[in-house]
Amino acid sequence: MAAPTNTAAVPAESVPTKIPSTPEELKENRRRMLEGELYFAFTPDLIAERRRCAQACHLFNQAQRDAPRRDLVALWKKLIMDDKPLPPQADTPEADEALFGDEPWVELPLRADYGYNIMLGEGVYVNANSTWIDTSPIRVGARTLIGPNCSFYSGGHPLDGAVRNGIKGPESGKPIVIGEDCWLGGNVTVVPGVTIGAGSTVGAGSVVTKDVPPRVIVAGNPARVIRKLD
Repeated sequence: MAAPTNTAAVPAESVPTKIPSTPEELKENRRRMLEGELYFAFTPDLIAERRRCAQACHLFNQAQRDAPRRDLVALWKKLIMDDKPLPPQADTPEADEALFGDEPWVELPLRADYGYNIMLGEGVYVNANSTWIDTSPIRVGARTLIGPNCSFYSGGHPLDGAVRNGIKGPESGKPIVIGEDCWLGGNVTVVPGVTIGAGSTVGAGSVVTKDVPPRVIVAGNPARVIRKLD
C-alpha cells in the first residue's frame, strides 16, 4: 500500500470513479498503475499479488540468520519473482558461497508490497527492517549501501480527502531511482519520484523529497545538500 507523500492534486477529469470489476476494467486499472496514473489498489488481482508477496516476505524473514547464501538468495528471488535459476551447487560450502558474491545482500526482516518492482544491482547491501512500498519500480544501483530501518515509498495518494476516500479511493505511484555507489544512513525515507545521483550519501534520519545530484552529501528533513564531493 502507498504511504502519505507530497503527491500533487490531480485534475478531476483524470480521477477514476468506478472500482474496476470486469477483465477489461482490471486490465486498464493495471495499466494505470504501471503508468503512474491514479488506479484502485483494492482489486482482487492486486490484493492477491500483495498476499503472495506477504507470504514470500514471511518465508524470507523466518530464515535462519546463518543460513547458506544459496538459501537466502533463493528466498529473495522468490520474493521479487526472479525465476532465473541458481548456479549448480559447488563442491564445498566455501566455493558455493563464492558463487553468490555479486548477489545483493538483504538482511531480514523486511516488508514489501509486491516484490517484483524492487530491483537491486550487484553488490547492494540492505540492512535490517527495510520497507519497500513498490507500487512503482524502485531501482538501486550496484554497490549501494542501505542502513537499517530505511523506507522507500513509491506510492502516493491524492491530497483531496474526498478523492482519497480511504481504501475505496484511487492512489498512484512514481518510480524511485538510487544510483550506483550511494550510501543511505539508518532511518532514511525516500518518497515517490525521487532520483538519488550516483556516489551520493544521505545522512541518517533524512527524508528525501526531491532529486539529489551525484556525488553530494545531503541530510535533514527535507534533505538538503550540505557538501559536494570533489
